[in-house]
Amino acid sequence: MLRKKSAITLVTLMTATAAFISGCGNSATNAGSSAAPSNAPVKATADSKKPVEFTFYFTGSQNVKDLWDTLIPMFEKQNADVKVKPVYIPSGTGAQPTYDRILAAKQANKGSGDIDLYEDGLSNVTRGQKDDLWDSLAVDKIKNLAAVDEKTLKDISNLAIPYRSSAVVLAYNSDKVATPPKTLDELYDWIKKNPSKFAYNDPSTGGAGNSFVATALYKFLPEEAIHNSDPSVEKGWDQGFALLKELGKTVYGKGIYPKKNQGTLDLLTSGEVDMIPAWSDMVLEQVAKGQLPKSTKMTQLTPGFNGGPTYLMVPKLSEKKDAVYKFLDFVLSPEAQGVVVDKMHGFPGIKLSNMSKEIQDSFKGASEGFRSFNIGELDKDMTKRWQSEVAAQ
Repeated sequence: MLRKKSAITLVTLMTATAAFISGCGNSATNAGSSAAPSNAPVKATADSKKPVEFTFYFTGSQNVKDLWDTLIPMFEKQNADVKVKPVYIPSGTGAQPTYDRILAAKQANKGSGDIDLYEDGLSNVTRGQKDDLWDSLAVDKIKNLAAVDEKTLKDISNLAIPYRSSAVVLAYNSDKVATPPKTLDELYDWIKKNPSKFAYNDPSTGGAGNSFVATALYKFLPEEAIHNSDPSVEKGWDQGFALLKELGKTVYGKGIYPKKNQGTLDLLTSGEVDMIPAWSDMVLEQVAKGQLPKSTKMTQLTPGFNGGPTYLMVPKLSEKKDAVYKFLDFVLSPEAQGVVVDKMHGFPGIKLSNMSKEIQDSFKGASEGFRSFNIGELDKDMTKRWQSEVAAQ
């Protein structure tokens, strides 16, 4: 459960951060579902005394692995009839093959490819909707789903569970930066006036750098464009890419882009740079552990960087769905969500009203800021063009 020190740290370290928001989508019906409620006994396929084992693929930084290394044993201790087989794919090594494997298995009539639960971002939730990969989730299957914001579920057509949330913020060394930028224009001006003191990671290797690039591109487009996955939007990217090319002359190393979210955090730790875009949960965790200097502070810009939930999806063709539902019900329990807050230093996936008063109080004043970007598969074109026009210059 959340330690008081961790809860207080979450609020006091952030100048401004993020709240729960949602992407685009349409509501979906659950008609025709014959799945048993999540609290029903899970049936073993052969021996009733043998636990049902399902496979869970997830990706992320070390803190994500640490979270599941805590939650999975907790669940198994309470549910002897289910065993979770975790498969961890480190951040930056490419989670795309997991999605491709699920899709290929479906196309070959081979079920879900032995993947029963999958963690990923919004883009693969929406892509999976188009490919008809995900199971439709409802309270009759997962009781604690009632604790999740209804609007968030509606926007993703009930095809995923937003089990935690975070935001990309501006992290900086307050010993070197007394007054951080408050707007995007102020940030870009700061980068130009402070050569090699700002860094962002390769957008194909981590969400912080991806957010920085996307925010620059969509700065020159209507606000609603951040929720549009139509390829025609790409015609409006030219001005943003011109800006990124210009900034490339004054970012770290005159155009050196570290790999992964941790790459830029390491530069901030060593003092080689004074400011970076970073995930709020990673900054808070590393400050708490002493891995980042105490002088590290965070702020959100106006308009803000992107952020939002991380999702859990159940492949529609999984043969272990009853066991998965039971696990998901546990993940959405106040007990497990308390671990999410404590371990990830981020926002719970369920409404704060379902959490302890201590946790509710810890989030006061930290509820505004980021925006949700849902551009679907345009993200691939964005990173590909960034590689050829920005990184290669």
